[in-house]
Amino acid sequence: MSKENDTPAGRPRGSARPGYSFDVKLWKVSKTGRKSRPWRLRWVVAGQVHGDTFTTSALAESRRSELWQAMNRRGEAFEIESGLPESEVRAAAEAATAADVKPPLRWFEFCRRYVSGRWRTSAVKSREGMADGLAAVTLAMVKRGDGAPDDESLRLAFRWEVVPANAGQEPPAALKAAYDWLTTADRPLSDMADAEVFEGVVYRVSYKLDGTPAAGDTYMRRRRALNAALEHAVATGDLPENPLQRTRRKRVGTNDVVDHRVLVNAVRARQLLAAVSYVGSWDRCRGRRLVAFYAVLYYAGLPAG
Repeated sequence: MSKENDTPAGRPRGSARPGYSFDVKLWKVSKTGRKSRPWRLRWVVAGQVHGDTFTTSALAESRRSELWQAMNRRGEAFEIESGLPESEVRAAAEAATAADVKPPLRWFEFCRRYVSGRWRTSAVKSREGMADGLAAVTLAMVKRGDGAPDDESLRLAFRWEVVPANAGQEPPAALKAAYDWLTTADRPLSDMADAEVFEGVVYRVSYKLDGTPAAGDTYMRRRRALNAALEHAVATGDLPENPLQRTRRKRVGTNDVVDHRVLVNAVRARQLLAAVSYVGSWDRCRGRRLVAFYAVLYYAGLPAG
């Protein structure tokens, strides 16, 4: 076949951006002496020759048609170095960028990595606090929907899986459904930056499963565990900042009623002061001081008015 340029006249001309050119000459498909890829297509961009070989004539003609349409129907400039139309260069760059973008780190996987790195060097109580705190937070970091396991099952499944010794093992049958839900419905770690999601995280740290406020020690232990994990996420670049540093525990009201039967009334106060005065049987000076001290305490506790 002839190698001469058969590009139709009238293709759009103009000034291409640096590295590109509209000066493209497309040759016809020719046959080579090769056995594996005997069909060859060549074209020239700004005087630089480019080419490719194909196993069949049909493939070569198809590729030639693609280049012809880019030249004449779409009026694209070609990159001089690669010889490719601008649309193909752009698509290749976008594909390369997409390949470099890592999928978002999810909460469950983050916890497994974090706990695994600290388990061996942590004391037993530290391990317990770490697992309990992150398990509580997990209830806010998993999406809910139809068929979602109950909170207790999710919590137990998390605590089983987060132990490094259980890595790679099948969860117990009773926890299988909760484990599957955790590994498929957990949120990305970056959702911690969402105010609504983080409000749920703070709630789980502050309250028990039955909805009652957690004890102060429990709250502080969970908060320390969460804070350490989030500080690690910031250090590794998985979070831009630690959102826990902006929050404080909300004061929780109580419906408890004071039982006045256990309060110190006037009669009991006199009896207590009389008992304290007995110290004077062996140290009169100390006895007087104690009576005065407890009398002031009682007086300070009396209601005003």
